[in-house]
Amino acid sequence: VILPRLTQRETEIARLAAGGMTNKEIGAQLFVSANTVKVILKSVFAKLSIDSRTLLRAYFQENP
Repeated sequence: VILPRLTQRETEIARLAAGGMTNKEIGAQLFVSANTVKVILKSVFAKLSIDSRTLLRAYFQENP
């Protein structure tokens, strides 16, 4: 299985989202806007062919 290449920032944001943080919480922690987080997560979801944070959590459990 070839895993999609996520940028370092995409991985960072995706892991925080998978851990249960909201876009606003992630943005505050990383000093970016909640909208920036939303846009990056949209890109992550497209790269991973998923459409929910639940599936994102499962992805990181399977690919630590």
